[in-house]
Amino acid sequence: MTDYAALLKESGLKATFQRMNILESIERQGHMSIDAIYDKVVKIHPSLSLATVYKNIILMVEQGVLVEVPITGQKAKYELVKDDHIHLVCTECGEVEDKPHDSRADALFNSMTKHENFVLSKQQINLYGVCSHCQVKVAS
Repeated sequence: MTDYAALLKESGLKATFQRMNILESIERQGHMSIDAIYDKVVKIHPSLSLATVYKNIILMVEQGVLVEVPITGQKAKYELVKDDHIHLVCTECGEVEDKPHDSRADALFNSMTKHENFVLSKQQINLYGVCSHCQVKVAS
């Protein structure tokens, strides 16, 4: 398990019980929408408002603790910051699957950015399509 208190403090944020529960929920699930996060943490903190969850998520994205994964036609999902990886995002069900980053892609991006005299500081690669589970449902 991740040391959420240390992660928050390293990012300049107070390690509140609510923030640590938000991070724990996200880590257990992998990728979660704000509504799903709220549904989990409100069970532990019944007085917590959806607005407070939104504020904390936005703050943790700004401070580099969480990453927002946009999903076409649906609410974004959030995950803890990890090593570079690729997201396979299903446009039907909204599931997000992590795949390892390919060194060939790194070579391509480094070549592109060098050619454009652009210094790459971070990257997020989201590939959108239909997952195998949803393909089976469509074919039925």
